Amino acid sequence: MYNLARSLLFKLDPEVSHELSLDMLGASTRLGLTPLYAHEEAATPVNVMGIEFPNAVGLAAGLDKNADAFEALGALGFGFVEVGTVTPKGQAGNPKPRLFRLPEHEAIINRMGFNNKGVEHMVSRIRQHKFKGVLGVNIGKNLTTSVEDAASDYLTCLEHVIPYADYITANISSPNTPGLRSLQFGESLAQLIAPLVEAKNRYAAEHGRRVPLAVKIAPDMTDDEIKMVADTLVEQKVDAIIATNTTLSREAVVGHKYANEAGGLSGAPVKDASTHVVRVLCDHLQKELPVIGVGGILSGADAVEKLQAGAKLVQIYSGFIYRGPELVHEAIAATDAYICKNRLGK
Repeated sequence: MYNLARSLLFKLDPEVSHELSLDMLGASTRLGLTPLYAHEEAATPVNVMGIEFPNAVGLAAGLDKNADAFEALGALGFGFVEVGTVTPKGQAGNPKPRLFRLPEHEAIINRMGFNNKGVEHMVSRIRQHKFKGVLGVNIGKNLTTSVEDAASDYLTCLEHVIPYADYITANISSPNTPGLRSLQFGESLAQLIAPLVEAKNRYAAEHGRRVPLAVKIAPDMTDDEIKMVADTLVEQKVDAIIATNTTLSREAVVGHKYANEAGGLSGAPVKDASTHVVRVLCDHLQKELPVIGVGGILSGADAVEKLQAGAKLVQIYSGFIYRGPELVHEAIAATDAYICKNRLGK
């Protein structure tokens, strides 16, 4: 059924089909139709960041930017759903067209630019639903906010969503907001993360509820840069690292008609680069911080490869666009078998 739906949706403009799909999923929730396609996978729970995830496979941020369809997406079997990226104020994002499919490569190029309706809208959406799954919220800064003032935007978002999120991700690695990736390094990273950690610790003390903070990083770094970022995040006492965001590299899609389009490349071409970052992080961290692997997962074997590199959880995005719910079920079955085998082997 999904293959038929995809063939129809792929005849439309990518952004139109994206919005239509979310509208349909949102409508299914409003009409009480979610039980018709709900699929609860039998899997071994995984405890990461102090949270018990029903399985190791999540939906990455970027698909449901405004929390319009997270309940319906969660019903497809995901162990967790991450919504956003959200910014303090709503913003239109970059000019269209800004989303391109590369089906020959099972890839997507996007330069959306954090288009969203703002954090207050997101909170209103989350409050309307009694979501039973694990919900992550991915936060960022507005385009008009300078890099020097970025921490205030992240803090505003965190303070708005923390009562409703199971975990929060600071997105400092999108290539589509000018200057954002410069926040990944050195003192800039420490100055950004420190007030967020302080705020989430203060919330835990005041409300008796701990909400972990993860940080999402880019794949376009040297090994030394990856280790430097990891060391800073350990020092700042974040709870997890998500590796990775989209890549600026076009090496894998040279010659494609969209290869020269600006933006981040996701899907199969980023798989090896993201897995390399996961492996470097995990080898360097020696279990000081859990890593969530994302990038280029198009099969159950791809998901297991991230776990073999050291990731504790995985997320999918472009693979879900190309393969739909079938990939979710396949990835859950494969990762669960791997996790169970390794637990029994200990």
